[in-house]
Amino acid sequence: MRRLAFLLALAAGAVLIAVPVMGADGAVVRRGDVHPFAAGAGLDLSGHAQMVRTAAGRTYVTVHVAGLAPNTTYPSHVHALPCGTADADGHYKRDPAGPATPPNEIWQGFTTDDDGVGNGRAVADFTAGANAVSVVIHAPGGAKIACADLE
Repeated sequence: MRRLAFLLALAAGAVLIAVPVMGADGAVVRRGDVHPFAAGAGLDLSGHAQMVRTAAGRTYVTVHVAGLAPNTTYPSHVHALPCGTADADGHYKRDPAGPATPPNEIWQGFTTDDDGVGNGRAVADFTAGANAVSVVIHAPGGAKIACADLE
């Protein structure tokens, strides 16, 4: 009996890991931890990103990162590939033929504080599609330094 209970609990946990978190209002929440790319390998980064797709047709994206240079502005936005695929090459665009700027893209850039901690937030007036799968943080010069897969 204990073995059966253990197996059922294990199976339930696996289902929870594989299924996105769904809010009571139908919102879908995906989140992931920030990891450095090769260009950010010397940085001791930590943090996370989160995307909430609401049933009301909005998308909220937040990113929190520690270990960056103090008082520095970092571009950050949603990408259409996972971090491990060509360094998440390709910005997520609502309209693939549209411009590489908001409101067609979801940008949540930020400026770090004195301790090198940055928090970014973006609100899009549309529900991001299924191919909005990662958040990439760029260095001020444009190099991709970190990424979080939204799982």
